[in-house]
Amino acid sequence: MTEIVITGLGATTPLGGDLASTWEGLLAGRSGVTRIPEEWADDLPVKIAAHVAVDPSEIIDRVKARRLDRSTQLALIAAQEAWTDAGFDWEGTDPDLVDPQRLIVSLASGIGGLHSLLNNWDVQRDKGYRRVSPFTIPMLMANAPAANVGMQVHAKAGVHTPVSACASSNEAIALAIDQLRLGRADVALVGGTEATIHPLPIAAFGQMQALSRRNDEPERASRPWDVDRDGFVMGEGSALLVIETLEHAKARGAKIYGTLAGAGITADSHDIVQPDPTGEGQFGAMTKAIRDAGLSASDIRHVNAHGTSTPQGDLTEAGSIRQGLGSAVDDCIVTSTKSMTGHLLGGAGALETVATVLALRDRLVPPTINLDNPEPDLGIDIAANVARPLPEGDLAAINNSFGFGGANVAVAVTNANLTA
Repeated sequence: MTEIVITGLGATTPLGGDLASTWEGLLAGRSGVTRIPEEWADDLPVKIAAHVAVDPSEIIDRVKARRLDRSTQLALIAAQEAWTDAGFDWEGTDPDLVDPQRLIVSLASGIGGLHSLLNNWDVQRDKGYRRVSPFTIPMLMANAPAANVGMQVHAKAGVHTPVSACASSNEAIALAIDQLRLGRADVALVGGTEATIHPLPIAAFGQMQALSRRNDEPERASRPWDVDRDGFVMGEGSALLVIETLEHAKARGAKIYGTLAGAGITADSHDIVQPDPTGEGQFGAMTKAIRDAGLSASDIRHVNAHGTSTPQGDLTEAGSIRQGLGSAVDDCIVTSTKSMTGHLLGGAGALETVATVLALRDRLVPPTINLDNPEPDLGIDIAANVARPLPEGDLAAINNSFGFGGANVAVAVTNANLTA
């Protein structure tokens, strides 16, 4: 089977405007959650969120930004870092390094251009239809981030936008794995983006009782598996990876972060919001990913969990990890980086897959912060509050992403081919 390797990484997150600062923040256990500064939050029961550390307005030209939704702006920033990190030219593809006809983009968003949609509705309501931006539709469409990134890198083998709520960007990664294995491309720029810190989604998720209301201690609000957890924290940001066939990477002398070894996808078909409490779909996705990667459960030494900090979700996933790994769970270190970044919705899986890749590279698992009073009898070994070392040797890990509608996607990565 064709091996798929990771050759570029990029991110802009609540912990930093690039990959290095984000990874440093994760290892340090730093929270990116703050009080929402805008006045619109004053009347809402939820007044906290995890904004990106570096606003895109500081990076993207103002005139260009006016034609891009915030979700697309974030995607372009992360994509540029990943693309250049892989050794490619952001300003013009070199056909000697990558053939545009053999290049795809698979970039997801769970909600899409929400700011553009709602802001232009406000404009129409308050000032009339003539003031609505003619760029509204190209900004709000769900595939706008993928399309803009695809145009920038001249991807002509396909530009894809899977949408499966909070599992979206891991599904985008899984799709790209298949495309490269099928021989339809040599290189893919993959990941996710989300920008939904806005009055309506904050109010709507709050009405669902899904968001934490720990407004007086924002940095302590996201607390997966802690008995005092009361919901997730909305985050924003983007993360992308450059992946390519091992043959292609070796031919151009690319540096390699590791191998994107496999993926597993299932659906609960249980409830539009709540996970199946048996965890069947979740551990089924993990099992499929392990099998697809040619691994066994005993090979998995780390899981970056979905771990949103919701009461039912955290318990279900702990059980799913136990079932998915069986007796091997005792040798596996689990974490939830959402404790620091908040929940990036459709962008979460990509960011957490990046974190999983770096954990294997550096043999260091970022902590789950705010885990002061763990739920009893979880049966998983969590890196509580401090980073935990991983052993030497060949390692494998899984990143879980689960979304509303019952979507489950697990991605398996290894540290193989680092010296290829």
